[in-house]
Amino acid sequence: MDDTFAIGGDLVVHRSGFGAMRLTGPNVWGDPADRDGAIEVAHRAVELGITFIDTADAYGPGSNEELLADALHPYADGVVIATKAGQSRPGPGKWKPLGRPEYLRQQAELSLRRLKLERIELYQLHRIDPQVPAAEQFGALKELQDEGKVGHLGLSEVTVEQIEQARELIQVASVQNLYNVTERQHEAVLDYCERENIAFIPWRPISKGALATADGPLDQVAKELEATPSQVALAWLYRRSPAIIPIPGTSTIKHLEENHAALDLKLTDEQFGRLSEIAPA
Repeated sequence: MDDTFAIGGDLVVHRSGFGAMRLTGPNVWGDPADRDGAIEVAHRAVELGITFIDTADAYGPGSNEELLADALHPYADGVVIATKAGQSRPGPGKWKPLGRPEYLRQQAELSLRRLKLERIELYQLHRIDPQVPAAEQFGALKELQDEGKVGHLGLSEVTVEQIEQARELIQVASVQNLYNVTERQHEAVLDYCERENIAFIPWRPISKGALATADGPLDQVAKELEATPSQVALAWLYRRSPAIIPIPGTSTIKHLEENHAALDLKLTDEQFGRLSEIAPA
């Protein structure tokens, strides 16, 4: 199994990624309570060899990007900080798609400043705003790319039809959809991405509901492999498709190290099949 993936054909990253949202928390407004601890987790991620870190302008909002820059800038060679725009935060715990072209451009400029970057290597549309023509949203991303402010472009929470619509205007390098061993509603999108060599970045790659099921398939396989259920859930993703780059998030070094070690966990054909039956495609 290859442990790297070339996003867009040339942006090579380690398939064990890291989702930075939990460093500030999904519903936190501002800095985390333990900022020093969050910075230590970010440091440790890079020390482990993780080269793909996912954030967004809406996390914090803004403070997540600032925290990553404070922790990691100047960035080590090969480290990719991917960010997103198109999802606004009207208040703590509230999320609303916002895809007006001028807003996307404004947020890209702010992300560049907060991350201390001259170019964002992977810039993702957090959500397609149903109130704005999709072509206008894709066009705004293309303009940023043409100006050299962003490198590759990605989408989040999209269907195959929406990806194909976007590809008429832009090169789609990545897709970030909800997907894990128990939530497989985007199976067709994953298959499409694999065929087209598009990175598939599952958010919420570890299903908490499945992990809570005592003596379920995840728990059973974990005992067989002397691993944790979270590691088994990630190992299933790695085995499911070579296009998958999981981005498990955590605020502790212990869980970060456990999640990263999952790439080396090998499932037998029988174990993979048993796990796949938890939620058949």
